[in-house]
Amino acid sequence: MSVDLDVSARLRGVVMRLSRQLNASAAHEGLTPSQASALGLIRRRGPLSLSDLAAIEGLNPTMVSRIVGRLDELGLISRRQNPQDLRSALVEVTENGQRVHERVRTERGKVLSACFEQLSQADQEAIVGALGALEALAEQLIGSSVGSSSGNGGARESRSR
Repeated sequence: MSVDLDVSARLRGVVMRLSRQLNASAAHEGLTPSQASALGLIRRRGPLSLSDLAAIEGLNPTMVSRIVGRLDELGLISRRQNPQDLRSALVEVTENGQRVHERVRTERGKVLSACFEQLSQADQEAIVGALGALEALAEQLIGSSVGSSSGNGGARESRSR
């Protein structure tokens, strides 16, 4: 099945609006949306190389370096040498980073749940029914953008949600 440009644009718009609203809920932790997104991604998929993080987030390496630097300053992530490529580092979430991520995640859950409950039963069921397909789409997008610079050759397993 081919997706026309209108459907693609609508999907992209919805995803971006949802992402902006959910990432804004991290402000109470003093994180920008980009920092919150990176922290969550590192928590879910880490350890990651900076180049893999840049590819997955769709950001340039300079921007990712700044984001990671700030997360490091805040004690939310740590860096270690990549055993597969001694010229690069891997980043992973610290215990403090895990706590902050959990608080952000909880706040996002509250925001999303409150809005979700305002939808009709049919809309709620449609969204729940589409989750598997949306997760598969996200994995396809991530898989098409990740290079082979991480310690695992860029391969990522699909994780159960």
